This record gives sequence, C-alpha cells and structure tokens, in this order.
Amino acid sequence: MSTPTPVTQYVLVRRAGLSPDAFAQRTGLHPDLARKLVALGLLDAHRDTGGEMSFEPSEVAHAARIQRLRTGLGLNYSAIGLVLDLLDRIEKLEAASRRRRTPPWTPAA
Repeated sequence: MSTPTPVTQYVLVRRAGLSPDAFAQRTGLHPDLARKLVALGLLDAHRDTGGEMSFEPSEVAHAARIQRLRTGLGLNYSAIGLVLDLLDRIEKLEAASRRRRTPPWTPAA
C-alpha cells in the first residue's frame, strides 16, 4: 500500500496596502514627500512584512485633502496638521448638533 504524496497548496493573497511608488502614482505626490508627510503625522503608514512602508488605500483621500489645503490656502505642512484637526473637530460638532435637532422617529398611527 502506498502513502499519498502530500500536495503543497499556496494561497494567493493580494498584498495589503500601497507601496510608496503606487501611492505616489495615485496621489501625484513624490514618494519622498509622502514619507515626509508620514513623518509629520499628516498621513498614516505601516511597515509590511518586508519592512517596506505601506499605505492604506484610504490615505489617498487624506493626501488629496492635504493637497487641496496646501494649494488653496497656501499653508505650510505644519499648519495643515492644525487645520485638519480643527476641520475634524468642526465636523464632529456639526454632526452632534444635527443629531440633537433631529426629532426621534415615531411610527405613523
């Protein structure tokens, strides 16, 4: 009686996150500028298993917001961090205000 040969199976997994080059291509930022924005705390990135910096796809929208503030208001990157914090705080306060003004739903009789 022969023993069955074990079959090796490889699971193909898409790499999570965007490399600095892919992120730069999607946002139009230079990869070095993207790294600088991470160092300033304006963008979030993590290290993948190979030790390379990786960006979540949602960071593309954050980068676009930073670019709009930079070009529209002419702010430096340090000031953009403060403006982003203030805009997030305003958004939370407006959402809380809308929740207080909206009457609770009651079913029709």
